[in-house]
Amino acid sequence: MRVGVPKEIKNHEYRVGLTPASVAELVAHGHELFVETNAGMGIDFSDKAYEKAGATILPTAADVFEKAEMIVKVKEPQASEIAMLRPHHLLFTYLHLAPDPDQTMGLMKSGATCIAYETVTSNSGALPLLKPMSEVAGRMSIQVGAHYLEKEQGGRGVLLGGVPGVAPAKVAILGGGVAGINAAQMATGQRADVTIYDINNDRLAELDMHFGSQIKTAFASKAAIAQAVQEAELVIGAVLVPGAAAPKLVTREMLKTMKRGSVLVDIAIDQGGCFETSKATTHDDPVYEVDGVIHYCVANMPGAVARTSTFALNNATLPFALKLANLGAEKAMAADPHLANGLNVSGGKIRNQPVAEALGLPYEPA
Repeated sequence: MRVGVPKEIKNHEYRVGLTPASVAELVAHGHELFVETNAGMGIDFSDKAYEKAGATILPTAADVFEKAEMIVKVKEPQASEIAMLRPHHLLFTYLHLAPDPDQTMGLMKSGATCIAYETVTSNSGALPLLKPMSEVAGRMSIQVGAHYLEKEQGGRGVLLGGVPGVAPAKVAILGGGVAGINAAQMATGQRADVTIYDINNDRLAELDMHFGSQIKTAFASKAAIAQAVQEAELVIGAVLVPGAAAPKLVTREMLKTMKRGSVLVDIAIDQGGCFETSKATTHDDPVYEVDGVIHYCVANMPGAVARTSTFALNNATLPFALKLANLGAEKAMAADPHLANGLNVSGGKIRNQPVAEALGLPYEPA
């Protein structure tokens, strides 16, 4: 198969769909690789490294799209990239379609087959291609939250872990999944006062066993969340409904009860965000304030640690990329129902039910 890797063009996005090592693996299986010039330069992968791995370097994204059958990316295609997609293309990347009708309509119009990393499943029902970026975003959420709690950043002027004689900051983590548990690991490492909220009692029991007395757990009722945001200096939104829009757990009215200079970090912003006042931001302009509360809602948080993120992502995506290249999309998905769950759009139709329901569009299973 002819596989193409264009340079990412989203704001401050330095990750790349395939590392030179991943390219070499695909080449070893007999596939032809085309990489846009400087696609990996942001994280020190030179064109020479890709050529050594067996790729052909092309001068523009248009050249890559023209040559390739499968396009491997990191972030959702931007408008200029969607315009280059054709019905014969297989697109393999993060899509996050539920809060993005414009992208969805563009992909439907293209006729391309679009498989989203974030809805591919595993035998246990987990999301193996979302997991590495959830791990990164969860850990980053505490770093950025601690930073914006500093007074010169507009925050409350609170040290996350406190000091002897001064209480630590209270951190409320909404969601006990992969992102939430990684946020908790970082927050407890900084000696914060951490509570994780979730609606799954079995998960709360697992978290209690995992962390012991380092954290507290609570059932995520509306009343409990309202009390949490009122008391916490840092709130992490880490909820996920696979493929669907994130539920709005923190309302504007709740926000008014928060301490001035508190910080919200919305990891769920790719799926629309879990705070009513959330709106996507960029690494150029990452925060804004509502009712005296700082909101950090960067839609590609792991892009800030792009080298770590690219290696972590490739570790997860390469086996699936190989399967798609070796068998072709149709045979690969027929052989692997978990990969088939990643299919979001093909033939101009929406193939993922939660996406269709979130956008109010017809769902037609493949």
